[in-house]
Amino acid sequence: MRTIEIRRHCLTKKGEGRGRGSHLSAEGVVQARRIGTGIGPFGLVLASHIPRTLETAVAMGFAVDELAEALGEIPLAVWDEIGHQERWAWEDPFVRFAEFVRRGGPTAELGARQREVWVRALEAVPDNGGSVLIVSHGRVIESGLVTCLPDGDFAAWGGPFHHGEGARMDYADGRFFNLRLLRDERRGEDSGARG
Repeated sequence: MRTIEIRRHCLTKKGEGRGRGSHLSAEGVVQARRIGTGIGPFGLVLASHIPRTLETAVAMGFAVDELAEALGEIPLAVWDEIGHQERWAWEDPFVRFAEFVRRGGPTAELGARQREVWVRALEAVPDNGGSVLIVSHGRVIESGLVTCLPDGDFAAWGGPFHHGEGARMDYADGRFFNLRLLRDERRGEDSGARG
């Protein structure tokens, strides 16, 4: 059995300080350091090509082994299908992501690309306890999770992932199982929802 942990990047700079690629803010570095003290070790660490994910992994205390463009690439067709910030207003966001994935189309393709990257990473570590860390982005992670766990109890999974949040899953024999949602307990959301 192998384990994968997928996290959304930590807090970023806002306004004029944002810059190109939206770098981590000082608060984001502190947040990443806090998260990093309680996770790992990992046999393989991947981030997207967008700087804030690499910065998050490094601030967590992990060297990045590979930058995978698919982890940060959201095609325009996905924006057209699900919008940009609309997911924050959805009553059951994971139910909605699952509906988009079941329909096929851009969000389903995004989810399938995430599954491919996650499986490739998992298969690169030993099957007797190997672990992978992925640092990625909102929308990208949610579409990947509902693709990997198509029969999940999506209504119980809560809201979309805030900065630093994510999920941990086990993987064996070509399937994902034993989902643990990793919520920021300071936000007051239930962190014990299961898939």
